[in-house]
Amino acid sequence: MINFEHKLPSMNIEGRHNGTYNNHELGFPSILTTRDAKLGLFLKALRNSILSERSLVFIDGKILLCEKNWIRDHVHITKAMRHWEQRFGDFLDFIIATQREDGQFYELIKQYDDEHWKMVNEDCYVLYPDDNLTLVRLELEADIEYLVVEGAMYLYRTTGDDEWLSNVLPALEKGIDYMMGDEKRFDEEHGLVKRPFTIDTWDFTYDATNNTKSAEDRRINPDTPMSIMHGDNSGIYAAMIQLAWFNRRLGNEDKAKEWEKRATVLKNNIFKHLWNGKFFIHQLHLGHKGADNLENERLSLSNTYDMNRGVTDLWQSRSIIEEYINRGKNSKLFAEWFTIDPPYENFIGYTAGEYVNGAVSPFTAGELAKAAFNNGYESYGYDIIKRFMKLIERDGTSYFLYYPDSAPQAERGPSAWGAAALISAVDEGLAGIEDIGVNYDEIRLSPRFTVTEYDELRYLTGYECSNTLVDLRFIIKKEGMRYDLYSPAKTVHAHILLPEGKTAKTLYINGEQTAFTPCRVADSNYVDVCVKADGYVSFEIIF
Repeated sequence: MINFEHKLPSMNIEGRHNGTYNNHELGFPSILTTRDAKLGLFLKALRNSILSERSLVFIDGKILLCEKNWIRDHVHITKAMRHWEQRFGDFLDFIIATQREDGQFYELIKQYDDEHWKMVNEDCYVLYPDDNLTLVRLELEADIEYLVVEGAMYLYRTTGDDEWLSNVLPALEKGIDYMMGDEKRFDEEHGLVKRPFTIDTWDFTYDATNNTKSAEDRRINPDTPMSIMHGDNSGIYAAMIQLAWFNRRLGNEDKAKEWEKRATVLKNNIFKHLWNGKFFIHQLHLGHKGADNLENERLSLSNTYDMNRGVTDLWQSRSIIEEYINRGKNSKLFAEWFTIDPPYENFIGYTAGEYVNGAVSPFTAGELAKAAFNNGYESYGYDIIKRFMKLIERDGTSYFLYYPDSAPQAERGPSAWGAAALISAVDEGLAGIEDIGVNYDEIRLSPRFTVTEYDELRYLTGYECSNTLVDLRFIIKKEGMRYDLYSPAKTVHAHILLPEGKTAKTLYINGEQTAFTPCRVADSNYVDVCVKADGYVSFEIIF
């Protein structure tokens, strides 16, 4: 009943310039529209930001592809680069292979004359004199073990290599057990992971008596002020759910249930001690007063990650999103994508609005947009994308952080981190294509193009390393809308957003009328249906 009207890619449609010469906007992921090339160029600029920071490390006779030489940055960026990069598992495999006996992972590779290895004790670094390099764990970091599990999830989805997974799974589990059992890492009283008092997930501590010492010391000393930060614990929670999924893939059902049970206990403790009724407080201080009395009011960047890690339900997520929206209305900052709000008056020399002490960040924007798409704020999610598009149109690229007036804070960190979060927001949020198996053999399809200004488009994603393509085509008319999906999926769990004010009268799957389940996410109407597919499936929805 509803037919596509235009072929894509193209350069011009009905007098409108809608594609670049030689279609430079194409890649994984990318988008083509019949109206213009803006979204396609936006994704290309984000990909370029990541590609510009691609580098190699030569250590111990190995060649490691690194998106920055920190496994944290590398994993956060893998969220996007897994779509096009051929060999992003090198660095991850090296970090897993060098795991310390007690389960702790190292995190970064630096030159000898870099000071990071001098900021920790001998048990937190390994020297490679022939390469003039050091492998370091900044001891105060509490996010490395769960990020290694997350990185393993990204890698496994692109390969489906069960033998590799079986080999690395004991190390992944050992890392999470270490975080949940070591007295430096786990607070028994609250049942939560702890860290020195830092700004959210960052790597420098607050010391009211000696700022210079705290800036240069990355150890956990006997007198180090310790705190509990929500993002560390939502990360461990997500890792436990991922470990359960890994075990189930390998047929270890009892082990999977054990990880799920432990995750439930951790989640209950997170809400018991860190949820203030609207969002997660910044830090729960253990035996010290912190820097001021505002921690319960402080909204820190990991709130956006918490939602996307599955810790919060719909209404808890909406509460966090509302907090960002409301603060944005009353803020003097150009956008509500805070690293932390309110900032500290001074955190070891960083004044309010500087670096992660209150700057505006694209990684917060990307995670917030994805959460908005998934929790009934679809138009708000797209609004974040459009506002960031304007920043990139202004500057030609994305930056790691921005000052409150929107000026870039250059060379403060990898711009690729935020770029990856924004790509993921488009890929899994706006286009709504989630690989929930391996190589997209099972897809959760939640497209939300009805909140955009586009009435016909084509979206492409997949994995270059496994030659896997997912091709989604969309058109909307007065009488209804249509999505055609070309993919390797054998099962598609469709959750399709309707335009505002519309309800679905009839659903046709490959031309045949099919029963569906109306679904409401807050004020948003969806059509839900599970379909067995074989390379192609068409969804036609009549209003």
